[in-house]
Amino acid sequence: MEFEMIAKTFKGLEEVLATELVALGANNVQLQRRAVSFTGGKELLYKANLHLRTASRLLVPIANFKVGNTDEVYEKVKALNWEEYMDVNTTFAIDATVFSDEFRHSKFVEYRVKDAIADFFTEKYGKRPSVRLTNPALTINIHIAQKQCTLSLDSSGDSLHKRGYRAAQGEASLNEALAAGMILMTGWRGESDFLDPMCGSGTLLIEAALIALNIPPGIFRSSFGFEKWKDFDEELFQRLYNDDSGEREFKYKIYGSDISPRAIKAAEQNVQSAGLNRYIELQTMSVQKLEEFTGKCLMVCNPPYGERIVPKDIFNLYQDFGSFLKHKFTGNMAWVISSHEDALKRIGLKPSKKVELLNGKLDCLYCKYEIFVGKRNKFIAAKKGRKSF
Repeated sequence: MEFEMIAKTFKGLEEVLATELVALGANNVQLQRRAVSFTGGKELLYKANLHLRTASRLLVPIANFKVGNTDEVYEKVKALNWEEYMDVNTTFAIDATVFSDEFRHSKFVEYRVKDAIADFFTEKYGKRPSVRLTNPALTINIHIAQKQCTLSLDSSGDSLHKRGYRAAQGEASLNEALAAGMILMTGWRGESDFLDPMCGSGTLLIEAALIALNIPPGIFRSSFGFEKWKDFDEELFQRLYNDDSGEREFKYKIYGSDISPRAIKAAEQNVQSAGLNRYIELQTMSVQKLEEFTGKCLMVCNPPYGERIVPKDIFNLYQDFGSFLKHKFTGNMAWVISSHEDALKRIGLKPSKKVELLNGKLDCLYCKYEIFVGKRNKFIAAKKGRKSF
């Protein structure tokens, strides 16, 4: 049986997520604001939770209705047959997202939904299910856009960006789903070496290795929300979880470096936790001291923005980084994300593409630099006959 699902994501990654869903076999794929809706069956729901790299969670809508106030929310929610999804012993939590002039406080919406579900069972059995904020058996999502309300079951549990391999936290660790989206955006799938010269705790390196080997990012997680659902199919999930037929060989190398010994230590722990030591090489080194890259290599980099990590001189850092690109990374491609536009200009190269992304709460530019030898116009003329990443 096919039903509607919604995959939530981050600003700027909607198209990447849609491409992932099409590849998994999703039908009726449609872009939304920081989300992609699609249809499929239970197998696709399980597979999407396991395989999607750029989704934060997967919701299954169970009701759509219009409401004018919180009393109407209460009545509409209470009118649903909650015994299809839970019983009086099921712990549950409510997650509300509200974009509305009528509903100003998402917490009050959460309380009304919680009361409606509790009262449904109290009136029938004289007993109410318990709310549990951590690790509930069922998470119910309510999304209100003006007066339009969508009630969904959250099939993921913890956000899907929490892969399960992170053993050590960096000072400004990149969100795993954002890191994967940045790499997928380049078109790279493991056809060359990969470099991150300011790798921090190693998120881009690990996500690159998982992409190159086509290992599902959900394989490291201890649980998913749907495993506690009343209709959970254990046999189907185990078959999908243990299916490694899509994994592929990676013949190249992934290189990571950072000036901070502490960051490299964290990266080593995370790479070890993900079981990817044989593919990733790490070293403590500044950008200025890196040797020239002679082979084919893609760089994806998240340098400091001067926000959580503040270098002594951020402009000099970006200038030195630009010097490395121009003199030691020629013939290759570099993608750089930063919220510091003035610092990006110090790289001294003109990006051939800019994508607006959100890293946490920071508006960032994700810039593509094609590093060529000689004059730019000759490079552009020659490029027409050359295959890019």
